[in-house]
Amino acid sequence: MLEHGGRLRAAAQTHGIPLEHWLDLSTGISPYAYPVPPVPTAVWQRLPEEEDGLEAAARHYYGAEALPVAGSQAAIQALPDLLPGRRVTLALPSYAEHAAAWEARIEHRCPAGDAKAIEQVLDDTDLLLLVSPNNPTGHHHPRERLLEWQRRLASRGGWLVVDEAFIDCAADGSLASAVEHAGNLVVLRSLGKFFGLAGARVGFVLAPAALRAALAGKLGPWAVSGPARHAARAALSDRDWQQTQHLRLANAASALDEVLYAAGLPGGNGCPLFRWVPHPRAAELQHALARRGILVRHFPQPAGLRFGLPGDAAALARLAEALHELRPLIESPK
Repeated sequence: MLEHGGRLRAAAQTHGIPLEHWLDLSTGISPYAYPVPPVPTAVWQRLPEEEDGLEAAARHYYGAEALPVAGSQAAIQALPDLLPGRRVTLALPSYAEHAAAWEARIEHRCPAGDAKAIEQVLDDTDLLLLVSPNNPTGHHHPRERLLEWQRRLASRGGWLVVDEAFIDCAADGSLASAVEHAGNLVVLRSLGKFFGLAGARVGFVLAPAALRAALAGKLGPWAVSGPARHAARAALSDRDWQQTQHLRLANAASALDEVLYAAGLPGGNGCPLFRWVPHPRAAELQHALARRGILVRHFPQPAGLRFGLPGDAAALARLAEALHELRPLIESPK
């Protein structure tokens, strides 16, 4: 099994700390979830129907036709069976499920933020897969550079797949609007991160019509439950809430940066939904925080920690106090 953030019950068992005493900062999920309106009884009783307005709401939000799926994870696992080509280039580190899905076809592994390294192997690649903003480092390549890579791949029948799960905070960098005319571009989006609705398991695949149809056929009918469609339609349509969320996340990220700086750690890396902190003793820091009931995500290569956003002043103060106590470990060389 691959490691993921959010495994709070496992951490509680490991460290012997009751579940309710934890501060979970191990994911990039917004701590401010969209307030889903009550689900009508009929939505629970009837099979999901495509005519409920979700596809229209997604088209308006993303600026392109979008196939709803049970979280982008469903698409990640299905796409290798539907896309051609044997030579895959993966930008790393990134969400580990991508490497797992494409493992048999990965020919090049490039540093996620190294454009030169990617360009050097692009003409020897059938499919380039990257995460933008990258998880966990937050790096993102300029939109025009990505479109240039897409055109180079298209000239040889290659594909570009971009996981944009964390891009809602800076949607002007999205490739969503380019999908309709590109012909070789797949963009994955998620309702879980910006909207804080990871439990709904709703994602979207923006891709050429033929690929969307093939993917829908592979996943089968009713891929997204009726209540999840109800939540997604409301969230994607609520522009006022989205504007408030942008400001709220930006302020929370700035406040987290201040706490990291005060503890002697670098802030400002990542995206508004999380902060990436490279540190040679990342594993020890994660363990020390866990002993204090604070769960963050450790990445071994490159060594670093990903901090999700504390949801309120009390949570932020708790993190600040813990990092202050760990200042000797933070400042000591490995």
